[in-house]
Amino acid sequence: MLASSPSLFAPIEWALKEPTSCNDQNLFYKDGATLQFGCSPPPDHQVLVQVEEAQRSRSISLAVSGEDPTMLKKLNHNASERDRRKKINSLYSSLRSILPLSDQTKKLSIPATISRVLKYIPELQQQVEGLIKKKEELLLRISRQVDASAKECRRKMAHHYAAAACVVSTSRLNDNEVVVQISSDKIHKTPLSEILLCLEKEGLLLLNSSTFDTFGHRVFYNLHLQVDETCNIEPEILSKMILSIYERKEGNFRCY
Repeated sequence: MLASSPSLFAPIEWALKEPTSCNDQNLFYKDGATLQFGCSPPPDHQVLVQVEEAQRSRSISLAVSGEDPTMLKKLNHNASERDRRKKINSLYSSLRSILPLSDQTKKLSIPATISRVLKYIPELQQQVEGLIKKKEELLLRISRQVDASAKECRRKMAHHYAAAACVVSTSRLNDNEVVVQISSDKIHKTPLSEILLCLEKEGLLLLNSSTFDTFGHRVFYNLHLQVDETCNIEPEILSKMILSIYERKEGNFRCY
């Protein structure tokens, strides 16, 4: 029976032998989606990147608008993490700034930086203590110099004041006798007895004396003194000696 109808298969054989092109490929539809088979080229890579960026932008927009809580939480976490790292890096930078310049130029790791700082801080403390001690020594030295300078200034002022308040003239009559003339301000008058007492201790004995006042508020002493044989004193030295008596008198007179 099959041999009697060979013409039934001729159209099918012809259809199978007909070449198939890419433009004539079969399209199958399932659930409204088109599935393509054959030699269609894959989507362009740039298109995929644009699609991913669009999806990412949409996710961020949803997170910002509050429509995507998961994405919003993730963004907050990332922001907090960035802030934390910035703070840590800032702290490490502060630690690194403590180190000497030679260590700062080195690219030390974070553990190496911490180790170097822990070692350097005690060294820095010792340097600070040494500088404090040196400062105290300098202040003490300056204080002593100031005190010595002030003392010398007071001494010079007292000498100048005594010299202005007292004028002494000494002349030698012979090898054993001298005459001393003293002009002193009445306000700073030194008792004659005190002057004679100090002169006697230097080997000078009073032979004669006279005293008189003037209207210029000054007092004059004329002293005639005998010089001991063991005392070989020059007139200039004797004048300075008497002036020193007035200086000591102005500074709570003491005779030595």
